[in-house]
Amino acid sequence: MKSFPTLLAIACAFLTSNLLAKTDTFAQGRQLLSASEFQVLTPRQRVAPENQILTERLEQLLPQLMAEAGLDMWLVVNREYAEDPVYFTLVPQPTFAARRTTMLLFSRKADGSLEKLSVNRYPLGAPYESAWSGGDLAAQWQALAAEIVKRSPKQIGINVSEHWPVADGLTSGLHQQLLKVLPAEYQPRLVSAEKLVIRWFEQRTASELQLYPQVVGLARGVIAEAFSNKVITPGVTTTDDVVWYIRERFEQLDLPVWFTPSVSLQRAGTSCQADSPFCGSSGIIQRGDALHTDVGICYLKLCTDTQEMAYVLKNGESDVPAGLKQALATGNRWQDLLTNEFRAGRSGNEVLAATHKAAAKAKINHSTYTHALGFVGHAPGPTIGMWDNQGPTAVQGDWPVYANTAYAIEGNIKQVVPEWQNQLIQIKLEESAYFDGKQVIYLAGRQTQWHLIR
Repeated sequence: MKSFPTLLAIACAFLTSNLLAKTDTFAQGRQLLSASEFQVLTPRQRVAPENQILTERLEQLLPQLMAEAGLDMWLVVNREYAEDPVYFTLVPQPTFAARRTTMLLFSRKADGSLEKLSVNRYPLGAPYESAWSGGDLAAQWQALAAEIVKRSPKQIGINVSEHWPVADGLTSGLHQQLLKVLPAEYQPRLVSAEKLVIRWFEQRTASELQLYPQVVGLARGVIAEAFSNKVITPGVTTTDDVVWYIRERFEQLDLPVWFTPSVSLQRAGTSCQADSPFCGSSGIIQRGDALHTDVGICYLKLCTDTQEMAYVLKNGESDVPAGLKQALATGNRWQDLLTNEFRAGRSGNEVLAATHKAAAKAKINHSTYTHALGFVGHAPGPTIGMWDNQGPTAVQGDWPVYANTAYAIEGNIKQVVPEWQNQLIQIKLEESAYFDGKQVIYLAGRQTQWHLIR
């Protein structure tokens, strides 16, 4: 039998190891050094995988989603330079505009398969079959009406929506023209395709999930470059200099950003109030500063949204101050509290409420504002809080969580830093992830250690 001191030592070691695991070790942490770790396909090389995925989505996913939405037919009608937001997610590459007036018709057949027709002046080619081509606009509209009547659908989805911009792409003029050419008995069959459009935007396929880590890795890799001595000379480099490095680096890689990157700094002696929505300022980066960036790119039709933190070591320092390490750890704990509340079928508002409850129990001062990702950065799907509204969000917050959907796990925590005379620091984090129906998986890992500028 072991002696009491021995048992006590074992118990203390066990408790210490578990405490360290809880405070310092977080699942899926990953450090990246550079975007050069990842291949970037040339614009020409991107066409084949993008079109292969599009064909898979049209043939395998869209019939399921149309059945789920109760639609027999879906119309996407738009004009050059006034494209429907969903249009570019449906057409093969390279496509730069809806030439003149472009009409797409999707019709579910009795066997569950899908007809994919184009009624256009310029045929799109595979995976679409051209039902009409010509130069007369009046004849084009008559041809569309004839194809609709030929199939006698009961429910015809059109892209009109009060609350979801991506599902409201049918312009008033085109809507009126559609009503003019449709026989009177078909007009009551026109219904909003809102649910279908949202599900089409948010649902990710297995092929897309193979690519997505590469896309997110590139975004995180550029952040790692920007938050390094390759870019930052303390006392010289400004936050705006870092912004321009990020922008120009993505241009060099031929990766479009979907918003202008931002970089801010926080430092001891610069106040961060408990009720301030965001803390940070711009200026010359000094030793001892905490840095933050917000970056979003789109590649292979998939968009990212990422926020990470860096620290500029003071002379004589070899590591981040303990208080800042603890604050980042609190941010990671907040991420875990949030992602642990993801359930298929639970609404965004319900996920938010459960996260608030868990964070209150853990005594974490947080703000949660997580959103869907996909073909666009602020994608349709369940809204899980807004930075300016930590209560329920009508409509978007009521949307349920589905399996195989992607998210920007976004929000912030505030915590006192003893080394900064107990001043608050705001840790702003955002990592791209997906929900497989059981757990949230970060697409290229997440930040669990500070970026260091020496």
